[in-house]
Amino acid sequence: MRQGSLSASLPRSPVAARVIGALLAMVLATCLSGCGAINRVPTLEEQAKSSWSEVQNQYQRRADLIPNLVETVKGYAKQEQDTLTKVVEARAKATSVQVDASTVSDPAKFKQFQDAQNQLSGALGRLLATVEAYPDLKSNQNFLALQSQLEGTENRIAVARRDYIQAVQAYNTEIRTIPGRWIAGWFYPDAKPMETFTATPNSEKPPNVKF
Repeated sequence: MRQGSLSASLPRSPVAARVIGALLAMVLATCLSGCGAINRVPTLEEQAKSSWSEVQNQYQRRADLIPNLVETVKGYAKQEQDTLTKVVEARAKATSVQVDASTVSDPAKFKQFQDAQNQLSGALGRLLATVEAYPDLKSNQNFLALQSQLEGTENRIAVARRDYIQAVQAYNTEIRTIPGRWIAGWFYPDAKPMETFTATPNSEKPPNVKF
């Protein structure tokens, strides 16, 4: 009889279940906030976004160097017009594709950005390979300065990509594992996994732009 009374006294309605769930969530939130866990999701998200901004900055820096490089090469190697045109076209495409921090979780847009940058890298590499045939260009002071800047930029791109990949890995792991998954679901429902760069041949090291 006592067992039946106890069973009958337990809340069975959906409303009661939601109230209990909310109370449990509040208790858990209080406990988690004490150790900073409740802020970990947005903290990691902001770190990943900051790292992405640096990736964009370095790619833009490379894009800014290319017009000068093309003009310098053109002055010594006008017969390489087809190669020069492809670099200019690839640069235009790469700079027209933008993936800001608010859309970096979109797989299609991110792939579009990465593909455009890879195409520019390929076109730029083919242009730089032609320089071997022009000794006077290789010794031109303006070209040497651009070479140094481009080499430094490629190194910074590699570092920025590495930092971004690590930041995204930490963020994605947090929102996919417990308790981060619970926290994101309760308090940050808009938190979504971010995209990261896929491996490409020799992507672990920057292109060799020395001559």
